[in-house]
Amino acid sequence: MKPVVMAGAGMIPFERRDDDTLIDMLAEAGLRAMDDAGLGDQPVDAVYVGNMASGLFNHQVSVASALVDKLSLYPAAAERIENGPASGGSAIKHGYQAIASGMADVVLVVGGEKMREVIGPRATDVVACMAQPEAEYIYGVSLPALAGMFARLYMKAYGITPEHLAQVAIKNHANGLLNPYAHIRARVTLEGILTHPDSKVGNPIVADPLRLYDCCPVSDGAAAVLLTTPEIAKKLSAKPAITVAGIGQATDTHALHERADPTDLKAVTIAAQKAFEMAGCKPADVDVAELHDAFTILEIAESEHAGFFKKGEGAKALAAGETQIGGKLPINPSGGLKARGHPVGATGVAQAVELVWQLRGEAGERQVKNAQTGFSLNFGGFGNNVVALVLRREK
Repeated sequence: MKPVVMAGAGMIPFERRDDDTLIDMLAEAGLRAMDDAGLGDQPVDAVYVGNMASGLFNHQVSVASALVDKLSLYPAAAERIENGPASGGSAIKHGYQAIASGMADVVLVVGGEKMREVIGPRATDVVACMAQPEAEYIYGVSLPALAGMFARLYMKAYGITPEHLAQVAIKNHANGLLNPYAHIRARVTLEGILTHPDSKVGNPIVADPLRLYDCCPVSDGAAAVLLTTPEIAKKLSAKPAITVAGIGQATDTHALHERADPTDLKAVTIAAQKAFEMAGCKPADVDVAELHDAFTILEIAESEHAGFFKKGEGAKALAAGETQIGGKLPINPSGGLKARGHPVGATGVAQAVELVWQLRGEAGERQVKNAQTGFSLNFGGFGNNVVALVLRREK
């Protein structure tokens, strides 16, 4: 297979974007990535759009062909890739395969979602459509409900406390303050989240034991990367091209209760192992990681299942400051889904964009020193379809 690099990266601020259509957002992010790569007159052979639910959120389908038309990239091949909240990671995987196989030389991958076009309960219902339809959805199960049940089991099994969950939020909100693209740019404190007299009002229970500040916001946004070969990347720009060193993907049972141990995120472990094996490295080689913290408990659990810490040690590493910027393994310097936001189809691509900026040394105030290898984990469903990436800046 041909080597594949990310030659360009771009995104737009995640927020409520009432004045933009979904295609407007996808186009702006795509243009930023192409400009970043110095694309010029080089044709784009294919466009892959990671998007979960444009038909339900925006009453629009065929968004990939609409994006090609908006950007005048025809006759580029165009496809929308759907894998729930891991749609962005899957779109990158498809773009990688197109380049590596020789079917394409330049691929634009854009992830995006416009979720704020519907009211909150409707957005919750759309996201809940990824639940098992006969065993979960029809009984009113939502993703926060699944996360709450998972959190209760995981906390009991590994001694994780509400303070640990709050520390994830505090860290990622602090990182989000340094990210101009983040949806929520506000500092939070342990006292404000857990012990303030108004905490039950300002931080109400969403799905016990998870509270408002344990959950990511509902966001609009888009992010994009331009994939190509190392040879073409060198012709386009003097910027360092970031190698897609490893990709892993794995699935697990659709219904959470059918797993032998509901606290065991097998798809996370297998996807990460596959990505590391392909990249020829191990978790200890990673300098910076972007993990899918749609709920605070997930950052802790994923950090263990991906191999960065032993089971039960992730919360201890968090409390010791190891996952902060400047720590042993900075996790979610972007602010993560918790602060950067989670427009579901955009998230996997946004994670990759952050890693490209980190590995180039372009992340500004949130820069991780001497970052050479990055890892991202895009969590589909409730861990039933997971995509992991290893990106590397070649020496």
